[in-house]
Amino acid sequence: MTGHDAMVAAARPDGAGPPAWGADEVCVAYGKTVALDCVTLPVPQGQVTAVVGGDGAGKSTLLRCLAGALAPDSGTVRRPVKERSGYFPASSGIYPDLTVAENLDFRARGYGISRQVARERAAEYLDRAGLARASGRLAGQLSGGMRRKLAVIAAMLHHPDLIVLDEPTTGVDPVSRSGLWWLIARAAAEGCAIVLATTYLDEAERCASVLVLDSGTVLASGTAEKIVAAMPGSLRAVAARPEGETAALSWRRAGRSAGCRDRRCARSDTGRCGMSALASCSKVTKRFGRFTAVREVDLQVGPGEIVGLLGANGAGKTTLIRLLLGLLSTSGGEVALFGEAPSRLTRSRIGYVPQGLGLYDDLSPAENMAFAAAIFGAGGTALPEPVRPYARELVGSLPLGVQRQVAFAQALAHHPDLLVLDEPTSGVGPLARARLWETIGDAAEAGAGVLVTTHYMEEAQECGRLVIMADGRVVAAGTAAEIAGNRQVIAVEAESWSAAFRALEQAGLQVALAGRGLRVPGASSAQVRQALGDLPAAVRQVPATLEERFFELTQQAPAPEAAA
Repeated sequence: MTGHDAMVAAARPDGAGPPAWGADEVCVAYGKTVALDCVTLPVPQGQVTAVVGGDGAGKSTLLRCLAGALAPDSGTVRRPVKERSGYFPASSGIYPDLTVAENLDFRARGYGISRQVARERAAEYLDRAGLARASGRLAGQLSGGMRRKLAVIAAMLHHPDLIVLDEPTTGVDPVSRSGLWWLIARAAAEGCAIVLATTYLDEAERCASVLVLDSGTVLASGTAEKIVAAMPGSLRAVAARPEGETAALSWRRAGRSAGCRDRRCARSDTGRCGMSALASCSKVTKRFGRFTAVREVDLQVGPGEIVGLLGANGAGKTTLIRLLLGLLSTSGGEVALFGEAPSRLTRSRIGYVPQGLGLYDDLSPAENMAFAAAIFGAGGTALPEPVRPYARELVGSLPLGVQRQVAFAQALAHHPDLLVLDEPTSGVGPLARARLWETIGDAAEAGAGVLVTTHYMEEAQECGRLVIMADGRVVAAGTAAEIAGNRQVIAVEAESWSAAFRALEQAGLQVALAGRGLRVPGASSAQVRQALGDLPAAVRQVPATLEERFFELTQQAPAPEAAA
């Protein structure tokens, strides 16, 4: 079948029942590169379907076919007419020179929605997504996470029958991600078919079904539970990496201990390292005019430990890192690197990977490494083996996962005593992310201290100790288990998850989608049962996840006050 023959089937295939959207045996090639090899994906109405895979897996190509932005070489795509579809491309599709309100108004007019209806829907979505106060701001002035939320709202503003979302939560903090997932769940509960691409497996577990792609080929499909159950072999924890072929299949958790590995330090797990701290903040405060970005923060990183710094966008994480590196001066408190004030000398002992990676796009990986080696006076410029095929290509043309590996290699080339990593794995596929965390673990095992920020609670489990910030303050510190504690949430398994979702929402309860079930934090079993009324459902208490505890802590944080 040619691309012309593989036309969209917008009608119900059997003449009855709800439309069955999706792709059947779709093939796409770019020259000699096969992007999709006979991929089939059903996208049922009233549920969320995930497409998972690393860089180059074919996720975006498949979603572009489903959205009608790309005609397949062969196979069939079943989707509604364009007016009944919503699409969030990898670029977000938002106009930076229009305000938030103007972007949504423009989209509404394009779909023929009346101004009154559009304003009512936009107000509800913006309020739930935390963007209500930003409606008059230019989209180009929004943070990356805010732009993504706006783009998702724009894709579903006209209540389409099919919504296609290409990695909508990449680089989005947990609080913002919660708002995005509410928007997604709300649309699915109203009967919309939703398909989204993600590199994060914990998000895939929220979805009713999952398709796993690798180099354009389907590796697995079905529910997350069935995919895991069907995998051959078993997972075992061992003391050391195995030898031979088995080594290629193994990885290790990065954070093995919450304690400092410096024998001179008497601390075991309190997070206070005294003289052996590689980096420390004591009652550190930073004001920008009347705004206080960081307020009285204590933080220590000792040799050989991995400390995770968590918080929503605007919590003060990056500002704190810049204070610690001496790139900003404090408004109060003390900062020390290796027992003295930050300076060029102390910074020479640090490996730093900023959010922007710190690479020169117009240089190759080999040239970036050589430049860093010259700056630090280091002799080694060897690239990691997976990056060597790209050694002479321009960094700006490389996949994000490869760029991040180059940034890691550059940060480690001079064998630093302290690694500072600001969201180092954002947008990286699962396998590449596991390997990057192995690199972090190897550095800690060799004695380096590591301070790392991440938006993903799955990655936070790799850290020996966590520090959670909200509104510039530290609101919790300790191991992941200590922070999660014995908190419980209510899990709901209903015959109709969408009916249960609507009932819980109408009762004013916070509700999150989890596959075909729901989770209700901050409510009692009695409240949930009362809200569900006569709906058939199983209601039980289950342990809260770290992400749910994180959300609770950050929502409880007091609002910041203007500095005097």
